[in-house]
Amino acid sequence: MQNPSCLLYDAEDARFEDRPLPVIEDPYDVIIRIAYVGVCGSDVHFWLHGGIKDFVSPDCPLVMGHEASGIVHTVGLAVTNLQPGDPIAIEPGSACRLCTRCKGGQYNLCPRMKFAASPPYTHGTLSKYYKMPADCCYKIPTNLEKPFGLDEAVLIEPLSVAVHSVRQVGVQPGDKVVIFGAGTIGLLCAAVAREYGASFITSVDLSRHKLDFAHSFVPNGRVAFTTAIPNSSLSPEENAKCLQATQQSSHLTESDVPGFDVAIEATGAGPCIQMAIHALRVGGSFVQTGLGNANVNFPITTVSMNEITVKGCFRYGPGDYKMALELALTRKIELRPLITRVFPFEKVTEAWETTKKGEGIKTLIRGVGFTEGMEQESSGYV
Repeated sequence: MQNPSCLLYDAEDARFEDRPLPVIEDPYDVIIRIAYVGVCGSDVHFWLHGGIKDFVSPDCPLVMGHEASGIVHTVGLAVTNLQPGDPIAIEPGSACRLCTRCKGGQYNLCPRMKFAASPPYTHGTLSKYYKMPADCCYKIPTNLEKPFGLDEAVLIEPLSVAVHSVRQVGVQPGDKVVIFGAGTIGLLCAAVAREYGASFITSVDLSRHKLDFAHSFVPNGRVAFTTAIPNSSLSPEENAKCLQATQQSSHLTESDVPGFDVAIEATGAGPCIQMAIHALRVGGSFVQTGLGNANVNFPITTVSMNEITVKGCFRYGPGDYKMALELALTRKIELRPLITRVFPFEKVTEAWETTKKGEGIKTLIRGVGFTEGMEQESSGYV
């Protein structure tokens, strides 16, 4: 096979096939040898249900994967900042650059966005070779004191989501932040909020294992950090009051208004959304970062009476990828601890199943025929 790829034909129907090699069509094109692909919740949803909003079908199968890193294989004639052999993190979405959303600085909302593994026509990164515009390829420096691996580079994509979320909701120094979900996105939101100056962070999840991991991942001596598991016998509003009480007893002064300044919702679960709104102080801010069931009982009365600011978060926008890469390369946020397991390309479905079961934090898939030696040689580490 010239370009082995993993295509999803339907729910729980993935097949390995050869696809045509990508070719340079635009002078700014870059062809990449894929090194690693990350597994996220949307991949699992596709695997189980065949899609989220748009669906794959046997007549229109789709190459999966969007979190990815690789090595530059070929560049177009106009590309001057990259050359073959460069290690890169890949931003998996290419906007049209012409519409009003792109011109207005919201390219993530471009109606003609070509995002990896988006049905029906935009294939993903689970191939040996993949093509992206040069401005979606972020070169990883090779002269770092501590080498930054291509496995870590996969996590620049979810870290960019976290950066966008924190920037959307406007976390400021001294803010008290509650984050619902201690998966990859929730943990990274906590780490980014910490770097933006949050003074107190609470991570909420149903998994004690994930919260235990959060205790080792989020705190760095500059932020007070706690975790909480909601009580299933209480209502979301009652659980929110418990969160407020814990925060008040451990961090508030008598003059502070009860409640969190910021709530970041990274699960998409209805009870968590309700809990987040009720946990905020009057005038607090909420951002919906996790995609979930559209039919959620949203506490609109509380939002109105408490003048809660509500924001959405969709992927990432201008500057988010650059910020994420800076946070990672300077080791302000360490990404490697999140990587739990790496599967070979031939065991893609096992990687999806592992994530479905909630095992570990972040599962990776190694690119076709890719070896650690290839990464070291391309990065100049040997």
